[in-house]
Amino acid sequence: MRYLWSIVFSLCLCTGLKGQQQIEWGKWESWGDQGDGTYMNPVIPSDYSDIDCIRVGDDYYAISSTFQFSPGMTILHSKDLVNWEICGNAVEDLTQIGEELDWTRMNRYNRGIWAGTLRYHDGRFYLFFGTPDEGYFMTSAVRPEGPWEPLTSLLSEPGWDDCTAIWDDKGKAYFAGTHFADGYKTYLFKMSENGKSIDRKSAVLINEGSGREASKLIKVNGWYYLVFSEHKPGVGRYVLAKRSKKVTGPYKEERQLALPSVEAMEPNQGGIVQGRDNNWYFLTHHGTGDWSGRIVSLLPVTWIDGWPILGEVLDSNIGTMKWTGAMPFQADEKLSIQRSDDFDENRLLPQWQWNHQPRKGFFSLTERPGWLRLKAYRPLEPNQLLKAGNTLTQRTFRKQDNVVVVKMDISGMENGQKAGLCHFSSPHSAIGVTKEGGICYLEFRENGKITKGMQVSSKHIWFSSQWGLDGKSRYAYSLDGDNFLPFGTPYQMAWGNYKGDRIGMYCFNDNSESGFVDVDYFHYR
Repeated sequence: MRYLWSIVFSLCLCTGLKGQQQIEWGKWESWGDQGDGTYMNPVIPSDYSDIDCIRVGDDYYAISSTFQFSPGMTILHSKDLVNWEICGNAVEDLTQIGEELDWTRMNRYNRGIWAGTLRYHDGRFYLFFGTPDEGYFMTSAVRPEGPWEPLTSLLSEPGWDDCTAIWDDKGKAYFAGTHFADGYKTYLFKMSENGKSIDRKSAVLINEGSGREASKLIKVNGWYYLVFSEHKPGVGRYVLAKRSKKVTGPYKEERQLALPSVEAMEPNQGGIVQGRDNNWYFLTHHGTGDWSGRIVSLLPVTWIDGWPILGEVLDSNIGTMKWTGAMPFQADEKLSIQRSDDFDENRLLPQWQWNHQPRKGFFSLTERPGWLRLKAYRPLEPNQLLKAGNTLTQRTFRKQDNVVVVKMDISGMENGQKAGLCHFSSPHSAIGVTKEGGICYLEFRENGKITKGMQVSSKHIWFSSQWGLDGKSRYAYSLDGDNFLPFGTPYQMAWGNYKGDRIGMYCFNDNSESGFVDVDYFHYR
């Protein structure tokens, strides 16, 4: 069936989508839990890319790739598959992977931690992931919040991505990884039961094809399924599966599980999980290069002839995007993704991630209790925000009304120092303050262009960014926290380095390692 593209795709457009609510990509006015027993996709309208999902008892856990951001590999938690919170991040120190991820080099944009897989075995959580340059790594923990063990290298070789793992009924462990540098060939390896080593010589080729990656191994009703995505030029990316009665294969049977749903930005990578209601679901990312990145949706799974069909089932027994559904479970507590921070804790909340591994000792939550102190040091290249190490970020959301307000104390700034509020992926912009000749000035930055504003003589300054579904940020500043004045031109957020837009705070000094700013709060309404 997967070769009859013109016939199937036309049938989908003409007949397959009737009866379900259609939403134009990026223009959803509502999302997630609707409070009436239903939900609307996306369930997370934010860049939680390369998702995987498992259920442990009454709880669901998911992971999301983080590339060069530290701490790495975000872990999410849910009670109902729709409302999520950030559980933590598994990789505290990215230099365990390699020095290129450190603030001294900052050389892993669009690389670093790519997709992984989360598994639970014998009372322990196991996390496996790949980096395109350094190879495969694993870590494990008793609790998803951590502490996670130091990373163990499984395969120190470039050119691999998108791994998965499984333990069979006898406790034997297997690992699968895709060698994208050699024609997207996926190999199955024998793995030690503790997940800390793979037998390189045991490699068996189990899949290859046009951009085939995003592999997940699952076992359902006596069958082992290798679920993966494929990309065809001019068609898009879509999900398929192979199956076998033995985990070692051969995986001869193959079926396409869903159309590419190009109009919905190709839902394609995720985890298939059985819900507490005994129904099955596919938690997946989708997004193909716009400013919001790869957001998260929840699709129903219908088992037809022993195959998991994803989303709305068409007459031809193939799946397509589905925007609405019944809540899988009504949890008493409605979880939500953390965003705002008053910096009252002695450590950063889990939504925060640094641009590359931060420099120790150049930020503090204890030197001035209730404030975050960002200390300035030289960027790797003068006056270049993306080469400045002390930049703290979090994901932005694609929803109707977003307002971020940051209050800063700039009385500790020194000459040559710059600090403020920024948006970035690879294109970037910022509103902030620069100090020259003992005087602070407003500054608006958009990529390489810098606009200097008025003098600022007050001790405190507030910065804000406001945007909607169109992703156009409008910056403003205030000297009293109440009255805000626009500054700079509207900035169109953008996709870059495989990531959607991020918002953050920066602090660097082109002249010396001196000066600091204190942040009282970061409120994301």
